[in-house]
Amino acid sequence: MTENESAKSKDETSEPMSSFSVSSKPNPPKTISFTVPSLPKLPAGSFNKHGKRYLAAALVVLFVVIVLISSFLGAWIERNVSGSSAVTASLGSQKQIITSNGELTEKIAKIVGQSVVSVNVNINSGSNTGSASDSFGLFGFSPPQQSTQAAGTGIIISSNGIVMTNRHVVPVGTTSVSVTLSDGTQLNDVSVIGRTSSNSSLDVAFLKIKNTDGHKLIPAVLGNSSQVEVGEPVVAIGNALGQFQNTITSGIISGYGRDITASSSIGSSTEGLEDLFQTDAAINEGNSGGPLVNLNGQVIGMDTATASSGQNIGFAIPINDVMGLIKQVLKTGTFSQPYLGVRYVPLTPDVANEYNLSVNNGAFIAPSNNPSSNPSVIPGSPAAQAGLQQNDIITQVNGKNINQLNSLTSLLDNYVSGDKITLTILRGNNTIHVNVTLGSEPSS
Repeated sequence: MTENESAKSKDETSEPMSSFSVSSKPNPPKTISFTVPSLPKLPAGSFNKHGKRYLAAALVVLFVVIVLISSFLGAWIERNVSGSSAVTASLGSQKQIITSNGELTEKIAKIVGQSVVSVNVNINSGSNTGSASDSFGLFGFSPPQQSTQAAGTGIIISSNGIVMTNRHVVPVGTTSVSVTLSDGTQLNDVSVIGRTSSNSSLDVAFLKIKNTDGHKLIPAVLGNSSQVEVGEPVVAIGNALGQFQNTITSGIISGYGRDITASSSIGSSTEGLEDLFQTDAAINEGNSGGPLVNLNGQVIGMDTATASSGQNIGFAIPINDVMGLIKQVLKTGTFSQPYLGVRYVPLTPDVANEYNLSVNNGAFIAPSNNPSSNPSVIPGSPAAQAGLQQNDIITQVNGKNINQLNSLTSLLDNYVSGDKITLTILRGNNTIHVNVTLGSEPSS
């Protein structure tokens, strides 16, 4: 699929907990007067008759007085020492939380780390392997001086050797690929099953380890990225700088639905990426293709890019956006990206205002500046065959809304070539439903 792409890729360290003490100066105890009820006077010579009764009453009154004084003193002591006790308990609880989080991250690193590989590639010297600059950087890592070698990260998704990574880690022109397992074992018999086209906003490729040399491969557990919320803790794992294998960093999900334009350190081209998670977990060159993991140890994203001029701003592809492709590759061993055949602009309130549109969400098949060479609807494509037109706004795919959380591309990539889908279209003031049979992404 091709589309118009709107212009749109730190180490996080935990501050040491401050240590402090709380000292409290108790207030002097207040003097409280108690009035003891007076006993009735007894007539002379009547003690023997009534003495025992009145003595018992006096003892009861004295007991009540003692209880009241004890209660007051107990409350005063509790009030003056409970503050210090509460602070001590609070610090203890915080320490326990920090310790627990550290242990959890350690477990995640051990469990998920065994499903992470370093991807090492050789690129044809005729390919443009120079460095490019942009607001966002993609993270294949190429050494300086126009080297034809590069490195990235991959995620094992099947025990028979299928690995998922980024397209820009194994770009067109790649001549050989090897992977390094978490235990340091290097496997050299690796091929590229397929990659998304350079025009696709989904930066994904799949590899096949043909010979494991008897090593057992453990696939990662894939999560559900649609359930991820802003502020949720995450862990990133990757081959930082192409030399620090399985580096672990942690942070949170800072945002979602991000659209960016990014450039690769392996090539001079730029690409538009859509529907990304934003995270402050440190992502560096070489991290591309590595997993972004939730606290359940599930992969909910694939690390892809960072903001080169920002602090703590990294991006990852939500795993749900790739699930259709994953299912297809696991089932058939081949790769084919579903293809619709429109050039579109993701709608935002600003874009809707610019084009004077009545809706703020959807995929707008915008008018082309050069219809002869870049038509809005590609002739002969599934979209053209289904009757889609310039200025149509696609609002749903099989009843699921296109919005900040779900771009058209990400929704289509839940399906495979040959699937029949229904698109909801806003055409002028009318809403219509169009049935489309998805094709296969052409090579060019």
